[in-house]
Amino acid sequence: MKKSILIICLLAGFTSFAQSESGFGLKGGLNFNSNGDASIGSDIGDIGSDSQVGFHVGAFGKLDFGTLYVRPELVYTNTNSDYDGDKFKMSKLDMPLLVGLNIVGPLHIFAGPSLQYILDTDLEGVTINDVENDFTVGLNMGVGVNLGERLGVDLRYERGFSDNEAEFVGLSGTGRIDTRPSQLILSLSVKL
Repeated sequence: MKKSILIICLLAGFTSFAQSESGFGLKGGLNFNSNGDASIGSDIGDIGSDSQVGFHVGAFGKLDFGTLYVRPELVYTNTNSDYDGDKFKMSKLDMPLLVGLNIVGPLHIFAGPSLQYILDTDLEGVTINDVENDFTVGLNMGVGVNLGERLGVDLRYERGFSDNEAEFVGLSGTGRIDTRPSQLILSLSVKL
């Protein structure tokens, strides 16, 4: 009996999925980002990062439930920051799980957690010894517009929540960089 009810529920779910605006697609765009402050040695103090442009590419799925939707994404993200002329680069996999609300016509808002896995970090002229946690958690929130049936544009803000620092050794001694992103993300998406 329990198996029959489960099969009926699954079939009903697949039928509603096939008849809705649900689907999957590709996305990409630009990040306007900075990571946190860097602290170098005990005498110099903290150095703030200047925002730089990065990029992202990835895929998304969308489950539409009328005015609400769920949109999981898997995105490769490259961020850049500048610390007094020293370039810090980080590449990571972002896995946002967004819940959205269709507002009016093509306009929608969304928010949700983003799981982030750091793939690589690089600071010019410096050896990075250790990133505290390769896996971090952040928040995405933003607004989007659908441009017809297949195209979409969204603007979102992402902020990392988990404390995470990279330790490095340079000419001025040892230091740490806060690797939590704080970025505006502009994306173009294509539904396949």
